[in-house]
Amino acid sequence: MTMRIITLEEHFASPDIIDRFGRQSFHNKDEQLCDLNERRIAEMDAAGIDLQVLSLTSPGTEALAADEAVKIATSANDFLAAAIERHPSRFAGFATLPTAAPELAVAELERMVCQHGFRGAVINGHIQGRYLDDEFFWPIMERAEALQVPLYLHPAPPPQPVIDAYYTGNFSAEVTRRLSTAGWGWHIETAVHILRLILSGVFDRYPKLQFIIGHMGEALPFMLPRIDLVMQPELTKLQRPVAAYLRENIHYTFSGFNFTAAFLNLLLEVGVDRIMFSADYPYGSMERGRAFLAQLPVSSADREKIAHGNAERLLHL
Repeated sequence: MTMRIITLEEHFASPDIIDRFGRQSFHNKDEQLCDLNERRIAEMDAAGIDLQVLSLTSPGTEALAADEAVKIATSANDFLAAAIERHPSRFAGFATLPTAAPELAVAELERMVCQHGFRGAVINGHIQGRYLDDEFFWPIMERAEALQVPLYLHPAPPPQPVIDAYYTGNFSAEVTRRLSTAGWGWHIETAVHILRLILSGVFDRYPKLQFIIGHMGEALPFMLPRIDLVMQPELTKLQRPVAAYLRENIHYTFSGFNFTAAFLNLLLEVGVDRIMFSADYPYGSMERGRAFLAQLPVSSADREKIAHGNAERLLHL
């Protein structure tokens, strides 16, 4: 392929966040996460990736109290802004926000978008057990809509009481850890978070607001017809069916889900204009992701949309 390739769920870490959580929290990939120079660019070149849209890896500031979150967010954003300034044709950025302090998060989002050209923001799941359907957080949504930038809702482990109730059972602690994260819990947690947002009416209040989620839709495409059947507007009191929000206010990326059946389900439910490529670097392989993109059973025009066109349109790249 000679088309431009943009990846949207590609991670970095600042030295401050590594120091705060420890190397073990990042699967010992701290060197790759912190490198925003020649080594990463060489790996991108080898895989044929033209541009990475970078976001702070999980665990992010959502796991921190407001005062500490402000410091870490500012440090991470400045670290990323400097890398983008060094390599403007290879990197773009999603802002890290001190989500626990919405007014400060609004100011940081505006600083990074208006002063540094960032393309949106990342929110790493719930905020110490609080979810974005809480109107306490809605100033962030209001400002994102006004700035015409999306919010990337990235998975986080469920709250500990949920892990204890749902994911702790007659199996080892390691099975619990994996089941509650990459094996199931991350994805269902994010899907529930999106449904809470929809059902709260946030997209009726801010109809042009756009979210991005990864992993071929975090199981939502498979459940979309059923959810739409059960959660009808007569019950929800929303302005549109639930499926309409999933097709008009949410965008979807691959994030290492290189599974053809899952892709086809997503494509059939939401359409090609809502799907964007990602590799989940450094946790996922850019080479495998690009090879998967190359063999998708779609037209050349649709492959172009997924590879770069939809991201260019949404992120004004």
